[in-house]
Amino acid sequence: MSIQLSKVEKHFGNYHALRDISLAVEAGELIALLGPSGSGKTSLLRIIAGLESLDSGEILFDDTNVLTLSAKQRNIGFVFQHYALFNHMTVAENIAYGLKVRTRKNRPSKQQIEEKVAELLQLVKLDHLATRYPTQLSGGQRQRVALARALAVEPKVLLLDEPFGALDAKVRKDLRRWLRNLHNDFPITSIFVTHDQEEALDVADRIVIMNEGKIEQIGTPTEVYEHPASPFVYNFLGNVNLFKGRLHQGTLQNGDFSLQLPGYEEVQIEETVGYTRPHDLLISKQKIPDTVTALVTHIHPIGAVVHLELNRIDTNEFLEVEIPQEYFRNLEITKGETVYIKPKQMKVFVEDYVI
Repeated sequence: MSIQLSKVEKHFGNYHALRDISLAVEAGELIALLGPSGSGKTSLLRIIAGLESLDSGEILFDDTNVLTLSAKQRNIGFVFQHYALFNHMTVAENIAYGLKVRTRKNRPSKQQIEEKVAELLQLVKLDHLATRYPTQLSGGQRQRVALARALAVEPKVLLLDEPFGALDAKVRKDLRRWLRNLHNDFPITSIFVTHDQEEALDVADRIVIMNEGKIEQIGTPTEVYEHPASPFVYNFLGNVNLFKGRLHQGTLQNGDFSLQLPGYEEVQIEETVGYTRPHDLLISKQKIPDTVTALVTHIHPIGAVVHLELNRIDTNEFLEVEIPQEYFRNLEITKGETVYIKPKQMKVFVEDYVI
């Protein structure tokens, strides 16, 4: 089922929670709503579910306007961060609950319910835990039960609100991979809310980046990371180094450092910012042209990558560099040593232009 949002607005008193939200979700697509706290992600999800009203705008499921339909009538599966399981029911009983409480006319037979529960238990790989209670399960297992319960009623749309937020990092990573594989086998139109950039980049087909009730950018994980549409997106997605300076005739002047930006020879602006990812900085122990001189203040190896924290000699500003472990060993860099840094690429946002 496709979802079409058009010019959605929402206020909570004087607080403008959602501002002119328009979004098209294709049938079977897995979309992430990503943004900081207070950006409007959960409000938008609850409006789609019918749990919150909107002030103005339109929501279509396929070609049907659902604004007059209740949450129950919209046939949506909802998975919450804190599972919301019934502790007095077994795993199997929790999954069957949504089917058993249907009206007699729409309720499947006992055998059909048992078959559906067995199918879902196998799908979420918990068939060996059918008779256990939620308190006897790990957090990751409980979240899979919650997802199976949401799928039991065969929803047209699946909504997930920070589904892995209450879990530790290792379990979150395992569940992300599991959810991605599950969605490949069970392609239901899904929207999930997260503030975890890695989670969104890892799982989603497309990412909707929100900030202060507005959509900043929509795109695939590669598009939003490699081609951010605004300074906010660049800052929010991963670590970034800032080079604040003056852009004059295609040259960014920043402290004692300058860098040519081809194609913007006619652009002049007194205050601007260049953005560079830590892995897009070259580091050398030999001074070369157009480099920043910096002091190594911290070395932090993580697996195959080494994170270096530096202080610029000219401005005393912080820089972060990421290099492969092998390259680090060859350089033989030590804490307190002077090194030279040069951006391999840099983005500068100048009104309607992106360098």
